[in-house]
Amino acid sequence: MRVLVTGAAGQLGVDLVRRCEASGDSVVATDRSSLDITDRDAVLAAVTTTRPDAIINCAAWTAVDACEADPARALRANALAVRYLAEAGRRVGAHLVQVSTDYVFDGTLDRPYHEWDRTNPQSSYGASKLAGEHEAGPEAAIVRTSWVCGEHGANMVKTVLRLSVEPRRLAFVDDQRGCPTFTSDLATVLRRIALDRRSGVHHVTNAGAVSWFEFVKEILIAAGRDPSLVEPIATAELDPPRPAPRPANSVLDNAVLRAGGIGELRDFREPLAEVVAALLG
Repeated sequence: MRVLVTGAAGQLGVDLVRRCEASGDSVVATDRSSLDITDRDAVLAAVTTTRPDAIINCAAWTAVDACEADPARALRANALAVRYLAEAGRRVGAHLVQVSTDYVFDGTLDRPYHEWDRTNPQSSYGASKLAGEHEAGPEAAIVRTSWVCGEHGANMVKTVLRLSVEPRRLAFVDDQRGCPTFTSDLATVLRRIALDRRSGVHHVTNAGAVSWFEFVKEILIAAGRDPSLVEPIATAELDPPRPAPRPANSVLDNAVLRAGGIGELRDFREPLAEVVAALLG
């Protein structure tokens, strides 16, 4: 394929570019400095010039609390920009793969969310990403994921490794549950979906649902550090409280991957061990 990757300098974008190049694809990697996806003229020029077979949009404004303070900017970055990518893609016949989020749900369901469950975002970030799903259009593929981590960029794994260099007490919430997802595995499925030109919503996460508290314990174990250093707290105990509400249940059921023949991703503890070894190596 000839693939245009937006957000190529981010933690997911870096691994996606590497995965595509390793598979023999011709990759046009763009970041914020080389392509402002909120600029319609720039997007149309980039896509009609490069004429990719697929556009995989990894670019987004993911600062959840900052989005709450500036919902107009969130809509520009996470929704209107997708309209421009979809429009440009239609002009050249490029298939759009749009990365989305568990935040499109309200988190109140008592089971994992599958692809046909009703969306009900509770934050500006979630609302902007849901609007982006709509802007992508019916022929696009929507890939919802959660709790993304990898070797590149800022994420929970790096934060915990940094905080636990010296023994200290750590506190993380135990009333928010989700599936940690690692960029190396997510990138493989994103490329497969683009190559197959699949459409519709896909939930793509690593297997294994945990709370943030339990995830931090797993990070400490993978790093050979004392998991008893972390203690559980409730979201209501966070001081200061977070401006944007978080879904209590972010667990995504990867039903379409199972039914569609792609298969589910491995347990998150396997790529976690690989990432921790790389970061500490």
